[in-house]
Amino acid sequence: MTKQKLELTWIGKHKRPKLEARILLEDPEKSYHAKVRSESAAFDNRLIFGDNLLALKALEQEFTGKVKCVFIDPPYNTGSAFAHYDDGLEHSIWLGLMRDRLEIIKRLLSDDGSLWITIDDNEAHYLKVLCDEVFGRGNFVANIIWRSSDNSNNDAKTFSVDHNHILIFSKESGWLSNKLDAEEKRSHFKNPDNDPRGAWFDGNPLNSPKPRENLKYNIIAPNGNVIKHPANGWRWEQETLNAKIATGEIRFNESMTGIKRRTYLADMKGLPPSTLWTDLLKTGHNRQAKSEQKNIMNGLDVELFGTPKPEKLLEQVINTATNPGDLVLDSFAGSGTTGAVAHKMGRRWIMVELGEHCHTHIIPRLQKVIDGEDQGGISKAVNWQGGGGFRYFRLAPTLIVNDKWGNQIINPDYNPEMLAEALAKLEGFTYMPSENLWWQHGYSSESDFIYVTTQSLSVEQLQVLSDEVGADRSLLICCSAWRGITADQAAERFPNLSLKKIPKMILKRCEWGHDDYSLNVANLPMAEEEPEPRSSENQPAAKTEPVKRKSAVENQGGLFDGMDSEE
Repeated sequence: MTKQKLELTWIGKHKRPKLEARILLEDPEKSYHAKVRSESAAFDNRLIFGDNLLALKALEQEFTGKVKCVFIDPPYNTGSAFAHYDDGLEHSIWLGLMRDRLEIIKRLLSDDGSLWITIDDNEAHYLKVLCDEVFGRGNFVANIIWRSSDNSNNDAKTFSVDHNHILIFSKESGWLSNKLDAEEKRSHFKNPDNDPRGAWFDGNPLNSPKPRENLKYNIIAPNGNVIKHPANGWRWEQETLNAKIATGEIRFNESMTGIKRRTYLADMKGLPPSTLWTDLLKTGHNRQAKSEQKNIMNGLDVELFGTPKPEKLLEQVINTATNPGDLVLDSFAGSGTTGAVAHKMGRRWIMVELGEHCHTHIIPRLQKVIDGEDQGGISKAVNWQGGGGFRYFRLAPTLIVNDKWGNQIINPDYNPEMLAEALAKLEGFTYMPSENLWWQHGYSSESDFIYVTTQSLSVEQLQVLSDEVGADRSLLICCSAWRGITADQAAERFPNLSLKKIPKMILKRCEWGHDDYSLNVANLPMAEEEPEPRSSENQPAAKTEPVKRKSAVENQGGLFDGMDSEE
């Protein structure tokens, strides 16, 4: 009998894309940095142009476990894109698309990282259950209700929908938010007597929360009045309370019949954020976001973005979830609000966007931020003066294409450096060509390396490689062929070498030539459960546990891509 479990099911749930881990190509002409570089402003931020599922896969090797906060604003309504599907399939496609992205996002998050998703009622509750499945119900943090509209819809037939949800999930249990200043909750602090320590409040409790005999003592007022202890006793032992009286923190009332405790605003720590974000001045609203965008795009002949998010909203999210220097990721970049706010707040950032507004909206906006010309949004509040920069990347084309006879070959657009980096990535190596050793194109450990060549290698060439590698190191050789020796003979003669043929070694690895993962989840092929084992070509692989390779690809230079994102 099959063991049942509680889960959300949908059409095509068991089908998953076999994603190609592509390399990223930097375009220096589109990268941008301040004319005068500031040490405090980060430059190695990344703007990536391309399908956001493929981009997340491309980031996985270098950034797994390194992202402190992911903020995404996926499309809320599938709309006309699903005109030919029934409602059940519409939700199924949406859930499948989100699931594939959420799984990679979870791996990218650091152990103390968190995911924030803005969503409306159309998919919020499905998405909550989906996130429960991906992240675990125990890692659900909160559902924030954000008042997104400053003006109710008087023509609504049922309710005027004036809010969005912000779902928050943590990578691991025990996640803690940053404490925030909440001036509106401390308006009762005053300074009527010009106390040099500043504003104060006299209402904090003096009694012990639990009964304790050693705290049950009476106090003698300066006029001789006896002030009896509360039922549970005082909050402190007598010596401590006397010291607080001496410093003025504890004072006698005017009638000398009781005491009061003075708490200073300067001593107050931050408060945990509320799940109700209804203060329009603090977290902004949609109309304000459109106004901000209009000011930023002033003078540019571009169509304004439909539903941007206000900078104040992102400021609140980033303040709650991160500290200066932390890494923030938004894979539905839209108009670029997340990156702009993170930049002004001294966080590092990565954004992904496929739409042409990556070039017409995001790049001009970021250039104004970097040059200090954007003084809207939160700029004045954080005293933003400009600085820093970003690097622009695009996804490389697919590595494998079909020739005119239908044979799978290496894409002719790949030069030797791109090929070496791509194969290193697919094999789990960090691409970092050595300046001294011609055969070291990358590494997986201090003693395990990869060498990529399109040549056919002779026995003599293999011997030279084996001798240079030495007995204490190992080398994976990816080449078009080897001659004069069989795979079994090579494995026995050169135990420090592993041989794989290009492109045969990767043909079944993933789905090649697929550039758009937006609307066809129902037709995606099944993903392989295990990676291809490392062994010499045609040689049976030893039964060993898969090796998890650490990597940080140094030279790496939207859901519904093709549709308007909500941000």
